[in-house]
Amino acid sequence: MTAPHVSLTDPTHSSFLPPPDPVRSPVTGWTRAHWEALADRLLDGLLPYASRKLAQYRLPGRPGHAGSWSDGLEGYARSFLLAACRIAGSGGRVPPELIERYAAGLAAGTDPEGAERWPPIADRAQPMVEAASIAIALHETRPWIWDRLDDAVRQRVAAWLGGFVGARANDSNWRLFQVVTEEFLASVGAPHSRAEIDGGLARLEDWYRGDGWYTDGDGRKFDYYNGWALHLYPILWARIAGPRADASLTEVHRARLRAFLGTHQYFFGSDGAPVHQGRSLTYRYATAAPLWAGALADATPLPPGRTRRLASGALRHFTERGVPDERGLLSLGWYRPFLPVTQRYSGPASPYWASKAFLGLLLPAGHPVWTAPEEPGPVDTADAYLALPAPGWLLHSTAADGIVRLVNHGSDRLPPPPAEAEDSPHYAKFAYSSATAPDTPSDGPATGPDSHLALLTADGTEVSGRGRIHPLGAEGRRAASWHRAVLPGSDQGRRIETTSVVHGPWEIRVHRVEGPPGAVVREGGWALADDSGPLTEAAGPGWALARREADGLTSAVVALHGWEEPGADGPSHGTVAQVRGANAYGEYSATPCLRLTGHPGRPHLLVTLVVLSADPVRPCDPELLRARASTRVTAAGAVVVRFPDGTEEEVPAGEGSG
Repeated sequence: MTAPHVSLTDPTHSSFLPPPDPVRSPVTGWTRAHWEALADRLLDGLLPYASRKLAQYRLPGRPGHAGSWSDGLEGYARSFLLAACRIAGSGGRVPPELIERYAAGLAAGTDPEGAERWPPIADRAQPMVEAASIAIALHETRPWIWDRLDDAVRQRVAAWLGGFVGARANDSNWRLFQVVTEEFLASVGAPHSRAEIDGGLARLEDWYRGDGWYTDGDGRKFDYYNGWALHLYPILWARIAGPRADASLTEVHRARLRAFLGTHQYFFGSDGAPVHQGRSLTYRYATAAPLWAGALADATPLPPGRTRRLASGALRHFTERGVPDERGLLSLGWYRPFLPVTQRYSGPASPYWASKAFLGLLLPAGHPVWTAPEEPGPVDTADAYLALPAPGWLLHSTAADGIVRLVNHGSDRLPPPPAEAEDSPHYAKFAYSSATAPDTPSDGPATGPDSHLALLTADGTEVSGRGRIHPLGAEGRRAASWHRAVLPGSDQGRRIETTSVVHGPWEIRVHRVEGPPGAVVREGGWALADDSGPLTEAAGPGWALARREADGLTSAVVALHGWEEPGADGPSHGTVAQVRGANAYGEYSATPCLRLTGHPGRPHLLVTLVVLSADPVRPCDPELLRARASTRVTAAGAVVVRFPDGTEEEVPAGEGSG
């Protein structure tokens, strides 16, 4: 079957790709040949930016915080990982110049007197990240590169990688860079520290939160690093270690990856788009890396045809939206170049961690993940609901429009107290999806109105953030948390407790809001974005919507309880916030909002229906939704919410109810 909104004859099909194969891949049309063609396109696109001796790739764009010297190494290391997948996956049957190119770069980069020498590995320095990619690539291509290097070059490579021994890594996924690099050194008989390898693997145990979920260091740091780092590197370490690996520990890692993939498969929309949440999103289709890791380690619950459908769907999604660009480069952005989706450490070659998506090429062409007919993903066939207690998330997806929505009541990426509770638009929102991105303005408040409930000063100039998220649980179709809203310039926080209940494309949020008398309360729905022009907007008493005309995608908010103004017959008129240049999905973005202009000064109950939908059968009519959805508060203080189709659920008193 073909998933909703996926066409096997899409006119944007890139000319460097082979024709789609609707027999073997009836959902995406993509086969191994498409992956190989895209890998070649990415590798060829880098050649004009290679240094003379091929040790660095100096790509155009904003330098990362480590500087241009490190950025050049990053270009070599991350593309070497891609080249390694291509070389090893074909048994070395690639143009010889590809092998020679990366072998020459090793010789020049590790020459301590050479003009293209790499920066040394030092405590908590960026070369630690790149060393891991080089170590993995060297292991996977050993018969074609390492074993054919001059002995003097091998010694220099080992000496450069050996800078890891005794060095201090950041206490996060970086500990695993040390693990894989030093395990490679052990595999070639070079100096290493078994205590550092074992210590890094042991530290991983401290971050495990159950059900396949790790936090990336202390705190509640849940995002894609769980899959493309914390699960991936233990699997790659085991490939390098071979018989040296502790079999019982390896089995633990495999079991956890298996559990994670049972969940991870729900993070991809029917069009292949991954849910847009967290940092380093410019790695894009690296989200497919754990899918392949599961197949490589025989640690996946997914049928092989589904593994390929999900991975190919992600790769195709970006390829059809201009990634890579006309030069064959991965830019700093999501589709188009867009710096607000990056971090300080993101340099011009940073997006090439996307190379991890190509680990599937290490599996032979006759492996079932390449030969089995594609099978639909979870979102392709039925509505789904998934509570994830470890990260404090709630997933709900709808087959009619192929959209996956993530409700966030647990991940804020903050170190434990007393660290300051700062906001990030990629962590502080109530919700993320496969069809939208949060507004990330380069100036103004760090947290825009979308998927957020805030206190504002009476003049609207100061806005509270969400900050540290305190989870209260996730189960069934419900998740809850509380946060302390602090207005800038104030040292007094106000507790806001929220329960989200989901059904179909709908989320009902039940808020218990503390606030100073007269403060404005504002809640926003999803931010929609488009490149073609301003989005359609409409608003009325107690509702607002934004709509993208090209595909009918609609974001709406509807007041169900507590939004009535003092002395008024009903809630105030909704509004739509329009901005430009602040969204990774398009130049123009719009967010429907509700406002309460005068908080009573005592705990106040607000209930809101939030909708994101492109369902052609169930059009999003806010006035009709407002007439059909409702809320009632019981004598015991529980809140009974009624969805537009009549489905009811009770939120107990004390859980977002007040």
